[in-house]
Amino acid sequence: MRAVLIAAKQLAFAKTRLAPALPAADERIALAEAMYRDVLGAALSAQAPAIVAVVTSDPVLLALARTGGALTIDEEYPRGLNVAVRLGTEFLIGRGATAVCTVLSDIPLLTGDDIDASFAAMPPDGPGVVLVPSLDFSGTNLMTRTPPDVIATRFGRLSLARHREDCRISGVPCTVVRMPRPAIDLDVPRDLIEFARMPSMTHTFGQLTRLGMVHG
Repeated sequence: MRAVLIAAKQLAFAKTRLAPALPAADERIALAEAMYRDVLGAALSAQAPAIVAVVTSDPVLLALARTGGALTIDEEYPRGLNVAVRLGTEFLIGRGATAVCTVLSDIPLLTGDDIDASFAAMPPDGPGVVLVPSLDFSGTNLMTRTPPDVIATRFGRLSLARHREDCRISGVPCTVVRMPRPAIDLDVPRDLIEFARMPSMTHTFGQLTRLGMVHG
């Protein structure tokens, strides 16, 4: 059984590196929520997974997930991204998941087709990992694993190289698939410039338009 796991920080702690462009905390919180809404919508529209789950300690994000029909894993307090993903992965394995696509909550151009393509790139039999890199080819924005715990996640600085090395050491087949939409995350102010070049019907673009940072 295929599943999607969305990992999201508490809104109060999200997108702090955007402070030079968005100095007001409430603006960053609103943007983080908009990105999460886009990612959640994409995951729920995907055809390949039977389950969509969200792991976070943020009550607002958990409520949005439940309203959308996703399963929720309340980590209760911020434990760090990789610990949260491990909790969520264990939860999904307990629900019968044999393949899990882990999605970060700050890639607002993601579509259900991207998630389906990630599952389609997996080996037909046996273990495997599919990595979808960030635009600069250093981070990992989407990660699909069969079985779901075949390697641990190493989200963070230089995660793409870390994930590939873990696969090499473990002898797990690893495929890197470049996808233009999920490659774009919004971590630092220059990311907003890249995002603004591609007008979209996303909650995120609408929020940035309201803030006067892009023009719809």
